[in-house]
Amino acid sequence: MTTQRRGLRGGRRQSIKGAGPPRGQCAAAESEPPVAPPPGRVGATMEEYHRHCDEVGFNADEAHNIVKECVDGVLGGEDYNQNNINQWTASIVEQSLTHLVKLGKAYKYIVTCAVVQRSAYGFHTASSCFWDTTSDGTCTVRWENRTMNCIVNVFAIAIVL
Repeated sequence: MTTQRRGLRGGRRQSIKGAGPPRGQCAAAESEPPVAPPPGRVGATMEEYHRHCDEVGFNADEAHNIVKECVDGVLGGEDYNQNNINQWTASIVEQSLTHLVKLGKAYKYIVTCAVVQRSAYGFHTASSCFWDTTSDGTCTVRWENRTMNCIVNVFAIAIVL
């Protein structure tokens, strides 16, 4: 069975020595480019993204580092602005998903992001999953500055090919 994935939006990175990624982009996990689809087809199949991997189970630390870099790249240095929330959350989930898929592991990923204005009332969230704990996994990245809080959840569900 072949599953098609729609292409993700994303900007190009500029290579400038000594400089970080362009504003609004993260520098996570760019060890190898994604596989190009054959002519006439949009996106790539899961099999084309999958590379053999001896690692068993989801590496939550690796996912956490990728997502944290993406959040830092998008929200770092920003103050809460309600007009930018849709753009910020879309960028965070799209960039995180793109970099997770580039790892080439046989997982389906679900990435969620919530950005809220910081207040005295706090911010609470919860999630629950029914899955195989030996192969599937999750990680949560909590990020904050003086004006806002951000919570990103990554759910990774193993694909049996």
